[in-house]
Amino acid sequence: MPTNPEVEDWFASSKPPAEAVLRRVREVILAADPRMQEYVKYRTVQFARGGDMASFVQTGKRTVSLMFNRGGKIEGDFPHIEGTGRAVRFMRFADIAEVDALASERTAAVRAWCAAMAP
Repeated sequence: MPTNPEVEDWFASSKPPAEAVLRRVREVILAADPRMQEYVKYRTVQFARGGDMASFVQTGKRTVSLMFNRGGKIEGDFPHIEGTGRAVRFMRFADIAEVDALASERTAAVRAWCAAMAP
């Protein structure tokens, strides 16, 4: 799974309290589809394929919030993605155990996003 050195620099400079949880969420997202990319935008980590899919928000907390920028457009049934609007949705994680417990759902959402954004 290739990673972006810019994201590693972000981790080193921002030192988020939930770094281990953030890194595990990142691993699951990047492993879900080889077309997924990561980079730093708006002072946070973004994940993209054919447009921004998701980003970490409120990274100064001990819990992790993953914001799906256009989550309402991801086709499929994802019971742990919160929200009902046309755009933004969230997944939240308290610890690595929760990240791992919801990994298959997040993987399916990433794959659905990549499939929808394929040329």
